[in-house]
Amino acid sequence: MRYIVFVVFGFFVTCRAFSQQPREATPDVLPRPDFHFPGEVGRTYLDSDKSQFPKPVKAPKGAPNILLILLDDAGFGQFSTFGGGVPSPTMDKLAAEGLRYTRFHTTALCSPTRAALITGRNHHSAAFANITEVATGYDGYTCILPKSCGTVGEVLRQNGYMTAWIGKNHNTPPWETSQAGPFDRWANGLGFDYFYGFNGGDMNHWNPVLYENHNLVPASTDPNYHLTPDLADHAIAWVRQVKSIAPDKPYFLYVAPGATHAPHHAPQEWIEKYKGQFDSGWDAYREATLARQKKLGVVPQDTKLTERSPGLPAWDSLNADQKRLYARMMEVFCAYGAHCDYEMGRIVDAVKQLPGGDNTMIIYIAGDNGSSAEGGIEGSLCENMFFNGFPEKWQDNLKAIDELGGPKHFNHFPSAWAHAMDTPFQWTKQVASHFGGTRNPMIISWPAKLKDKGGVRSQFLHVIDIVPTIYDVCGITAPTMLNGVQQKPIEGVSFASTFAEAKAPEVRKTQYFEIFVNRGIYHDGWMASARSFEPWNPNRGDFDPDKQKWELYNINEDYSQATDLAAKNPEKLRELQDLWWVEAAKYNVLPLDWRGSIRFNSEAMGRPSLIRGQTSMIYYPGTIGLPDAASPSMINKSWTITADVELPDDNTKGMIVTHGGLEGGYGLYLSGGIPTFVYNFLGTERFTFAAKEPLPKGKTKLVVDFKYDGAKGEAGKGGEITLTANGKKVAGGRLVKTIPVQFSLGEGLDIGMDVGSPVDFSYKLPFKFTGKIEKVTVELK
Repeated sequence: MRYIVFVVFGFFVTCRAFSQQPREATPDVLPRPDFHFPGEVGRTYLDSDKSQFPKPVKAPKGAPNILLILLDDAGFGQFSTFGGGVPSPTMDKLAAEGLRYTRFHTTALCSPTRAALITGRNHHSAAFANITEVATGYDGYTCILPKSCGTVGEVLRQNGYMTAWIGKNHNTPPWETSQAGPFDRWANGLGFDYFYGFNGGDMNHWNPVLYENHNLVPASTDPNYHLTPDLADHAIAWVRQVKSIAPDKPYFLYVAPGATHAPHHAPQEWIEKYKGQFDSGWDAYREATLARQKKLGVVPQDTKLTERSPGLPAWDSLNADQKRLYARMMEVFCAYGAHCDYEMGRIVDAVKQLPGGDNTMIIYIAGDNGSSAEGGIEGSLCENMFFNGFPEKWQDNLKAIDELGGPKHFNHFPSAWAHAMDTPFQWTKQVASHFGGTRNPMIISWPAKLKDKGGVRSQFLHVIDIVPTIYDVCGITAPTMLNGVQQKPIEGVSFASTFAEAKAPEVRKTQYFEIFVNRGIYHDGWMASARSFEPWNPNRGDFDPDKQKWELYNINEDYSQATDLAAKNPEKLRELQDLWWVEAAKYNVLPLDWRGSIRFNSEAMGRPSLIRGQTSMIYYPGTIGLPDAASPSMINKSWTITADVELPDDNTKGMIVTHGGLEGGYGLYLSGGIPTFVYNFLGTERFTFAAKEPLPKGKTKLVVDFKYDGAKGEAGKGGEITLTANGKKVAGGRLVKTIPVQFSLGEGLDIGMDVGSPVDFSYKLPFKFTGKIEKVTVELK
């Protein structure tokens, strides 16, 4: 029997219409009360009722396994399943046996989408207005997940599911990601029994810093190591193990690979597969992609190709060397994405072979936002340049064309390729006002339940709708009280009604959008959009949101937001503008904040720190993998590093202390007994200060002193480096410039070896120190 129940709350309509057998309701207060023996208890067991144990919690009868895959920084027009040029056979297979959703939306940015995905609440409601690295101290902006926004992992775990999170975790505050904890907002503390992956926005795929639960994972010794297959291996191993041990228990497996977020790292043999396939450029790609999309039926036949977003160059305006470089960057990106989809296919194949394979709902979301334009107009060899506010020049990038995708660079393609990946829409990642930032492909496969094989669904949906849909099909009640904390209402709605009916009524009436003051509001088929800044420019000046230009689109008739109706229908625009402010006040969107690179500076923003206020810090051997946010901030100030070491001979080698890696930072090491200090300026220049003679055997106090030229508040100035051994100067000179905002995107301090990527290429990882380190002292001036 089919039934429908409508519950109206604000602008949301909750719909439960998928064919489910009536089930006993799960409790709305979790955890369940402690067990109390129900029988009679006498003086001894002989005169007591027979003992009985509390029954283990079981998931509702027939509840499916859930495999949730979320790719990173992928656009609507990127993968072949939705008309793009990047092969995606895994998505193709799932789409052929399941459903493609063509009007599914994310928030336009990493952490916010992921917070909404695992809680079912809007990203500001869940305190994730932006990525964790730019958190500020307002309710919607702290990036501290409220206890009142319980996760799907925690709710399913307490309802009889086995849970695991594999890959990217961008929902733990950076200042809580060290071995000092606290761990309640790590993946394990958010309801996931098992975690294998990384904490942060992106990760080097050749030399990652990974954690298994709370433990740092030793670097692989495999010369062909790549992160994506490693994540797939651990996902497969976990799900096989738990289903072997408990074949009747369902599981929830959340897989979030780092691809296709920068760095665009791909095996060479995959890169060569796509040589020459993008020589026609991004404009031709957009036209060909839209044609394929229409043929596949994933866009309406009257969909218009939007104009190239302002500020992006035409392919025909480029010279021959630019075209050669940019085509190669796209080949690398294509390989990166195709390789990822292949590895996700290994996971899909594994879960299908397990008991209950047909009763496994697979949700495959191609992107937490649109494709990323953060590579800048001319592409990038080091994404950290963008976050420090520096553009790159194609002439410099051309010199590394044959190394792209390999371990020497943190490479990213040009912004115009990102725009092409978002075909047919305007704009890219960050731009929450337009579908290029927010509309992502979603595929759902569930062999036991979905009958419309290969079907297409066009209901307007949002990432907050995933959690209530999972609860709906699993027969689980969203708790009102979880672990002693009153819960915010789920703000998403179940779209399970669309599983059986292609033309099921719309379940979502209204949805706001906001990232970096890129604002949008959807209501009853209309979309009002107001863009703030170009996403490829991190330097943002004065801005007045009251003077922001608003656009208006009838998206029931204009799928791609190609025709602005603001001038023709000002009344409708005003209605939606007013509604945006209502929603903003309701969901903690205020106050608006348009600042750019400066928000990455933790000190300037006043974010919590385990060491803020300390001017002298002592570290000992074994301190490795310390995240950037828990490491001493040596930005825009004078400092001194003092290393007390003992050398077994005059040929001692190895890393004494390093902070950062490939994309920026410093290292103090010995090579053949020669003390060396290197300062890596964002991967573009490595300033090296080395002694002329090796240090002798015995104890040495090695000191690096830096005197900063800039006054307080001046960023990125140079200074004087002095390297001494037992009080005698052995090297030094001018450091002509310094990193102004952040050393690294994630890699922090290591003592006695180099965990992660190298700070320069003169040594081989892990470059373990062959002498003895007593301690390393860092003093901030």
